[in-house]
Amino acid sequence: MAGGGQRDIRALLEEAVSDRARIVAELGEPKRAGIDVLYRSKHVTILNLVWGPHMTVMPHNHHMWAVIGMYGGREDNIFWRTLPPDAKRPLEAAGASSYFPGDVGTLGPDIIHSVTNPLGKLTGALHVYGGDFLKQEREQWDEETLAQCPYDTAGARKLFEDSNRFLERA
Repeated sequence: MAGGGQRDIRALLEEAVSDRARIVAELGEPKRAGIDVLYRSKHVTILNLVWGPHMTVMPHNHHMWAVIGMYGGREDNIFWRTLPPDAKRPLEAAGASSYFPGDVGTLGPDIIHSVTNPLGKLTGALHVYGGDFLKQEREQWDEETLAQCPYDTAGARKLFEDSNRFLERA
């Protein structure tokens, strides 16, 4: 995707999420929290990402650009910046954004963010990444101490599983 790849993807997602009914007709109404890979290559990855009720994902990075197109619910992002090694903690909050159905957000390749679905229902979004997201090594930061460590894919899967268990009990 040479040139304006992220810009072009943003324009396509803006059109796609402007018609929630069309997305649901294609993908189905979200019933469970999870990540469904819609397309994957070394140049781009497209995910249908469904956040469970009140689900929160700790600060993490992608090492590639991303475009998020919301088609249901709400996604709250906190954006973080790294601090010098002699600071009290390794990260500090640097901004925030809330995405609602029909909204499209872009993330640069160096962004660190945490994500929360503040609602008591499922939230659906199309996430497009500028590379092979599933092969990309990345980092996360502990939710309590903000200490950096390698991204824990198994731990992320467990968050979705825990959220689905919550949904089954509700």
